[in-house]
Amino acid sequence: MYRRYFILAAYFLLGSWVHAQVSEDQKQQARDLVAIANEAYFKLKVIIVANEQYAAAAELDPENVEANFMAGLTFLETNNKSLSTKYLLRVYEIDPEYRFDILYMIGNGFQYGLEFEKAIEYYDMYLEKLERYPNKGGGDIADADAVVRKISECENGIRFVNNPQNYVIENVGGYVNSEWDDFAPVLNANEDMMVFTTRRQDGNLNPDVFDDLLYFEDIFISTKSNGEWSYAQNIGETVNSPFHDSNLALSADGTQLFIYKSDNGGDIYVSELDGNGAWQTPAPLNNNINSSFSENSVSLSPDGNTLFFSSDRPNSVGQLDIFYSQRNSKGEWGVARSVGESINTPFDEDGPFIDYDGKTLYFSSKGHNGMGGYDIYKSVYDSLSETWSEPVNLGYPMNTPDNDVYFVSTPDGQRGYYASAREGGLGFTDIYHIHLAEINLEGKDLEVSNEKPESAEINNVAVVEDPGPEPEPGPVRPILKPVRLLVRVIDGESGDLVNANISLRAPNNSFVPVEKRDNGVFEMSMMPEAAANYKLSVEKRGYMFNNQNILVPAAAETPNTIRQTVTINPVRSGSKVILRNVYFNFGSAYLKPESKEELQQVKRMLEENPTYFAELSGHTDNIGDPSVNKQLSLKRAQAVVNWLIQNGISEGRLFAEGYGEERPIASNDDEKDGRELNRRVEFKLLKLKTE
Repeated sequence: MYRRYFILAAYFLLGSWVHAQVSEDQKQQARDLVAIANEAYFKLKVIIVANEQYAAAAELDPENVEANFMAGLTFLETNNKSLSTKYLLRVYEIDPEYRFDILYMIGNGFQYGLEFEKAIEYYDMYLEKLERYPNKGGGDIADADAVVRKISECENGIRFVNNPQNYVIENVGGYVNSEWDDFAPVLNANEDMMVFTTRRQDGNLNPDVFDDLLYFEDIFISTKSNGEWSYAQNIGETVNSPFHDSNLALSADGTQLFIYKSDNGGDIYVSELDGNGAWQTPAPLNNNINSSFSENSVSLSPDGNTLFFSSDRPNSVGQLDIFYSQRNSKGEWGVARSVGESINTPFDEDGPFIDYDGKTLYFSSKGHNGMGGYDIYKSVYDSLSETWSEPVNLGYPMNTPDNDVYFVSTPDGQRGYYASAREGGLGFTDIYHIHLAEINLEGKDLEVSNEKPESAEINNVAVVEDPGPEPEPGPVRPILKPVRLLVRVIDGESGDLVNANISLRAPNNSFVPVEKRDNGVFEMSMMPEAAANYKLSVEKRGYMFNNQNILVPAAAETPNTIRQTVTINPVRSGSKVILRNVYFNFGSAYLKPESKEELQQVKRMLEENPTYFAELSGHTDNIGDPSVNKQLSLKRAQAVVNWLIQNGISEGRLFAEGYGEERPIASNDDEKDGRELNRRVEFKLLKLKTE
């Protein structure tokens, strides 16, 4: 106990913020911002806008307890939950009794930020507080059972994060994902049709917004050709309505689409694809599936005879459980039965997906050995014992302390798709493609091979098949050596090496593993078949990000090492970066989908620095009419500003400028090293609001 309080005291002594003198005018500005934010949060339910205002108020007056508490609370309601701790720690230092469960909330923030040891410290402190106030009631209390569960999640998280799975998670890209919520992907067996649910504005059948000021859920569809997903389109008015519509499952042949409608507490419908490629009017499933309670996600077995779904009907173990139903001889769905307590827990289970082998069930659960929110698990059915195996958590980084749901696999078992709220995404929740072949689950290899074994045992006698004649030796292939990339990150002012967050994205959008070699020094290794451009991204809180495109040569028989020094500058008024990965169609101001990743970085920087304004400026080369160039540069800058506004950044913090060819950074006499560099968009932070 004394050790815990010593750690807490040391944390505040070493890590607390230093207040500058706050003027009365700043305090009043902060109070005014809190009033605006309260209106946005409590009446309009615009959480992102309210969060931005609360955070700005807390920066203006760090001792404003309400501003800090509401900033922390609203961060816990966004995708940036880990940012809550900064503000909640301030509240606890200023007034430890401001809210009874403040220690529990701080623990939440640390848990979402993968700082599990710190989270456990605060959860333990909160448990001790509960013991001192055994009769405490009210809405600001989390009961001891919930806290003990959180501690267990953190202990699981430590184990999973320290033993990450070796797989690649890729965002499926801007032709499918948007800046809004995109989730619940379902695919056919050929993996060339994807249906998913989105809350985007473009293509939505309802131009208005729901009560939460987000657009209504609509079902969209994308098809794959030559390895590329097409630009997603609304599936149409026959399936979608002007209100909430979401997909649940797609049959293996892609001709049956199961959807959710809010009728009767929430029911499951099915739409058939006719011979002309048109989806028919959805029809409800029978009363063995649909009830007066809620029926949610669905999965259909490969033979089409077993349906798995989630429901909160009365005979559930928890609030939301997984059930199954089988077709009878008349082709009708029979009585629904629970999959059993080996899968269902007193917590919620959702998102079932029965694999193409007909016996492996993937699902999401808030129970079992999770690390927070919904985690994705797998369980295998044993037909002899008629039981499901102990569910296995698919581990980190697929699972996180936030919600990870709606996983679907591919027929070969080597890939999958799911929805997740992850840093670097294009929107709130994005759809991701994951390579599964390298997963090792708690010491067990994921079995993906369909090859016959080399030997079989019959009556305890090993029988080895005749391998036949040995093949003729082929030509000796050269042994290729990987290309190494060594990156040094330095502070642009001091020249010191800086630890930062590094990512390297390959041309196929997969991430290259990064190994930290020393303080501020990182190494990546790759085996490209041909020379290609890789996207390097360097970020650190308190610094401007720096993105670079690096040409990596093809792997060869001789080793090849690229050395790159990347400078990042501290956040200051006047600091700027060139947005190297924001793209427009030729001669237009239409943002290409692949721009959204870097725009998310701009958004994140503005969220982390709420007291700054920002200028987005467009620049061109000197080819063409100067007045036309200047107009186009302004339109492109405004397109970036509009994207940021649509994604929750206050309009009053953003300015668009078009400079045309007036401010070149290189000679216009050359294309590659001149005009190409001059065609750009810049992001610059302007003076503090308090100045």
